[in-house]
Amino acid sequence: MHKERLIALILVILTAAASRLLPHPENVAPIAAIALFCGAKFANKSLAFIVPALALLVSDSVIGFYAGMGTVYAAFAVITLIGLFLRGRENTTTIIASSVFASILFFLITNAPMLVPHTPYPEGISGLIMSYEAALPFFRNTLLGDMFYNAFLFGSFALAQRCFLSHSNKARVTLP
Repeated sequence: MHKERLIALILVILTAAASRLLPHPENVAPIAAIALFCGAKFANKSLAFIVPALALLVSDSVIGFYAGMGTVYAAFAVITLIGLFLRGRENTTTIIASSVFASILFFLITNAPMLVPHTPYPEGISGLIMSYEAALPFFRNTLLGDMFYNAFLFGSFALAQRCFLSHSNKARVTLP
């Protein structure tokens, strides 16, 4: 069983990393959804944080490293925390609300110029507003991508559980 979980974990990381490498619209990526899903579904809280971070690190090592990486990784850790709060309360409404909230937090955290070194924005509130205004056109894709990937992850997991449970009286499926 432990070996099967390890293989599943490696496949999730590789799949997530690979999906960032495939052609896709700007800011449509699965990492935020993976972070939310892992927080909500992984029994092991450490793995809930490690899986999205590793997926991001693996794909960043191919795409290239960039200024502000720490801020991006921190934003995904916050999204994993949202998933931990979502745990046990998953339904369509809470998943949609958590997905939207995670997208908004990611936008606010990663576009705050004081968190990313060497930005072209002036210090203070005017620089913050300028940064958010410049990033606003990208938010739509972030939101749509997060909604799509969350629907896919949570929906396919729920479907798999229903199929599994309808054929067996075993306990609910748990992730590593």
